[in-house]
Amino acid sequence: MFDNLSNRLTSSLDKIRGRAKLTEDNIKDVLREVRMALLEADVALPVVKDFIAAVKERAVGTEVTKSLSPGQVFLKIVKQELEAVMGQANDELNLRATPPAVILLAGLQGAGKTTSAGKLAKFLKERQKKSVAVVSADVYRPAAIKQLETLASDVGVDFIPSDISQKPIDIANNAIDVARKAHKDVLIVDTAGRLAIDEDMMAEIKALHGAINPVETLFVVDSMTGQDAANTAKAFGDVLPLTGVILTKTDGDARGGAALSVRHITGKPIKFLGVGEKTDALEPFHPDRLASRILGMGDMLSLIEQAEQKIDKEKAEKLAGKLQKGKGFDLEDFKEQLQQMKNMGGMTSMLDKLPGMGQLGDIQDKVNDKMFVQMEALINSMTPAERRFPDKINGSRKKRISTGAGLQIQDLNRLLKQHKQMQKMMKKMGSKGGMKKMMRGLGGMMPGGLPGGGGNFPGGGFPPKF
Repeated sequence: MFDNLSNRLTSSLDKIRGRAKLTEDNIKDVLREVRMALLEADVALPVVKDFIAAVKERAVGTEVTKSLSPGQVFLKIVKQELEAVMGQANDELNLRATPPAVILLAGLQGAGKTTSAGKLAKFLKERQKKSVAVVSADVYRPAAIKQLETLASDVGVDFIPSDISQKPIDIANNAIDVARKAHKDVLIVDTAGRLAIDEDMMAEIKALHGAINPVETLFVVDSMTGQDAANTAKAFGDVLPLTGVILTKTDGDARGGAALSVRHITGKPIKFLGVGEKTDALEPFHPDRLASRILGMGDMLSLIEQAEQKIDKEKAEKLAGKLQKGKGFDLEDFKEQLQQMKNMGGMTSMLDKLPGMGQLGDIQDKVNDKMFVQMEALINSMTPAERRFPDKINGSRKKRISTGAGLQIQDLNRLLKQHKQMQKMMKKMGSKGGMKKMMRGLGGMMPGGLPGGGGNFPGGGFPPKF
C-alpha cells in the first residue's frame, strides 16, 4: 500500500541524511519533495500543510543545527511527525462494560463491514480470549446476514439470527438479550451500508446507536478510496460519536493517503488495518511501526509478533530435536518451512516489514510468493523416498517430477541446489555453537535463481527459521 510513498520519501530524505550541516535552503528543497510525495499519495491537503509546517518549525530550530548528525535528526523529526499525524500510539478497544460489551460497525456499502465483523470476532476470540457473538442488522441486503453467518461459523463464534422483516433496533436489542443470557463478553453488531451518504441512512444508524449505546462505534472505511475515505469518515463522525476507525483493503494498490488523513480530519484513531481477505488478516494499528515502514526502516516488532502467533512451535521444536540428533534436513522438512512462511503471510508480507527493503529496487517483484507455490508443487510431485533422500533423484526421476508439477527440469535443479544450501545451514545449527556458525553462513543464502525469480537477499536466510 505504501510502496510509492515510501520510495518517494526515502529518496528525498537520502539527499539530506548524510549532511554535516542543514540550512533553511536545503531543508526547503527536501520539504518541497516530501510535500509532493504526500500529495501524490492522496493525503488530504490540510494534513500535508500542517505536517510540513510542523517539520519545518522543528528542523530549522536548534534541535537540528546543534546536532552532530543533523541528517539523522531530520529523519527522526519526520518520523515523529508522521506518528503524530497518525496518532502516536495504538488505541486498543475499550471493552470495559457490563457484558456483553457492544461494538457497532458503521460505513458505506462495499467498505468491508461484514468481513471486518468476522475478522474482529476472530481477533477478540483468539488474541484477547473473549467469548464473542455477532449479529447483522442489515435488513436491506439479505446476503449480508448469510455472509456474517458463514463468517461466524468459519471463525468459531456465535451467530445470532436476524431477518429482513425485523427492524434494526429490534434486532440489536434482541441480540444483546441473547448474548447476555449466553454470558458473552462481546457482541459485534454489523449495520447496513449505502452506496453513498444519505439522510435516511444517517438517521437510522443514529437511532440504532442511541438505542443500544455501544462501548465502541467503529467506522469501517475502504483505504482504496483515498481522500474520500477521510471525508466520509468526517461525515459519519458528525452524526455518530465514533470511537475509532478500521481501515480496510490496505494490502491493495492504495496510495496510503487515507491512513495519514483519517486521524487528522476526524480526530478519531485508526484502531485496525485490514491487510487481506483471510479472516486473520486484521492487524492492530501502530502509528510508530507504520511510520518506520513508510520511511524504509522496517517493522521488526510486527514481524516478531506475527512469528509468535503463526509459527507452529511443536513442529519447530520437532525439527530442532531432529537436527540436534544429527538427522538430516530433508525435503519434507523444507516443505514444512515453506508452509510456515505461508502462514506468516508469505514472503511479500515479510519483506515489507524488513528494514531497508524499499531501497532494494525490484527485489519484492523478483522474490514473490509464486516461487513458493512452485517449490511446493515440485516437492508434492516426489515420492516419500525421494523427499527423504533427494540425492537419489536421477535424470529420469527429475523428468517425472518436473512434468508432474508442470514445471521445467531446471526449476527442479534450482530447488535441489537451494535445499543443499539449506541442509548445510541446518547442519551447522544442529552442531555445538551452531547458531553462531549459522548466522555467519546466512549471508547470500537468499536464492539467486528459484522458480519464479531470485536475486541476492542481503543478510537473509531462506526460509528463515524462528
